[in-house]
Amino acid sequence: MTSMSIIPRFGRLKQAGQPHLSSRLAQRPNLHYWAEHENRLPRFVQQSPVAMRYLRLLGPLAWDELPERDLHPNWIAQPVSYAAFAAACLVKLDQQLVSMGSLRHYLVEHPELVWLFGFPLAASGDSPNGFDADASLPTQRHLTRMLRTIPDPLLQFLLDSSVALLQRELAEQGGTLGECISMDTKHILAWVKENNPKAYLKRSERFDKTRQPKGDPDCRLGCKRRHNQQLSSQESPSTPADNPVPANTLSVGEYYWGYASGIVATKVPDWGEVVLAERTQPFNQSDVSYFFPLMADVERRLGFRPKFGAFDAAFDAFYVYEYFHQAGGEGFAAVPLAERGGNKQRRFSPDGAPICQAGLPMALKYTFVNRSGLFAHDCQRYVCPLRVPQPDGQTCPQHHPRWAKGGCTSTLAASIGARLRYQIDRESQAYQEVYKQRTATERINSQAVDLGIERPRLRNAQAIANLNTLIYVLINLRALHRIRQRKIERRDQRTLSALTA
Repeated sequence: MTSMSIIPRFGRLKQAGQPHLSSRLAQRPNLHYWAEHENRLPRFVQQSPVAMRYLRLLGPLAWDELPERDLHPNWIAQPVSYAAFAAACLVKLDQQLVSMGSLRHYLVEHPELVWLFGFPLAASGDSPNGFDADASLPTQRHLTRMLRTIPDPLLQFLLDSSVALLQRELAEQGGTLGECISMDTKHILAWVKENNPKAYLKRSERFDKTRQPKGDPDCRLGCKRRHNQQLSSQESPSTPADNPVPANTLSVGEYYWGYASGIVATKVPDWGEVVLAERTQPFNQSDVSYFFPLMADVERRLGFRPKFGAFDAAFDAFYVYEYFHQAGGEGFAAVPLAERGGNKQRRFSPDGAPICQAGLPMALKYTFVNRSGLFAHDCQRYVCPLRVPQPDGQTCPQHHPRWAKGGCTSTLAASIGARLRYQIDRESQAYQEVYKQRTATERINSQAVDLGIERPRLRNAQAIANLNTLIYVLINLRALHRIRQRKIERRDQRTLSALTA
């Protein structure tokens, strides 16, 4: 990743009213440097518990390698670096501040953070620190604009760094990060009136995908939960005689305008859960559309392909099973079987042909390319073996209802994954152990909800995607901080036990 490929260049800014420091303080080292040289910090920074707390929380990231835009030294009004802005946004999330105005107010109250994060300083003789924190910060409007324009690959670089730090910590203890992963999506409600049940809108207007909400031009209509299986008699909706309700008005799902965040998480024994990859898309995208982009990021960050994966039924696709089968060893994907087409189970012959209801291996009639899914793939059409290649005069022992029309047929992807989804033993202990790892994404999503991912007060897809990436970076940094704190506690406990022995 290079800064020139993803970071736009900016022109000269207009002259500002406040002079900026021209001393070495204006070119301060980054957070990563100060995390390794705390004793070189100015006294007013060292004496601030808030500054030191965020230095130890954020400092481990590779800020010194972060791609940066061209900060021209001759600009009259020095622009804010992306590193300073990203660090400030992480503080905003950690403090659960609702707006950029609240963040700016918090930074003004803690000028040591303004100095530490690397904001361009406006000189002031009236301040004991030598700079005016309020004049050194961009306006609220400019901070909001930066959230919309900062490239997401730059924030993904911070997520790369957090995963590398966690991987290094676990390797020191002889463990491996990411052998078993889980994937899930989290719905995000757009900040539009169509999602407000108190706003007066006709049902046809509220859930009409052709009527784009004016409040957010990037959001899309999607379904959070769909009840597409037959309900039991106790759950079946009934139409009362005194107030009949047409069947087509019954609720069969939860619809929202918004986005979805797909994540890959892994559980670290005794330490907690961490995020390995994330991606934000409009809400009308299917869950399986996240699979290949997220797994590509996981492989890039870990340096290998995970052996095991846990998913819900939305990811019951042949390529998911194939992916983990190709990882080698005993790897597999733990996914509940989605009963599509009425096929609850299938058996296959040694050469991979499906076995019909009569117990006969079906005959392969032809192979074709299926272009109706996420990507084009080969499919195989199997037909009744008593009809192909030549009828032998026998009749179907099971009296199949389609016998008069040529007998039973079956279409499968020409992939081992299409067979594995039926052959995997979902009652085995190994399957159950892997499937339990789905709680990793549930716990991560719970933390993300606490940080405000579900209802962002933003009206732009790029801003929401950037905010989500920062949320997961903060979740990883908190996990890293917990791991290091527990290591220190365990070391101190061992030392105390040795002294008292």
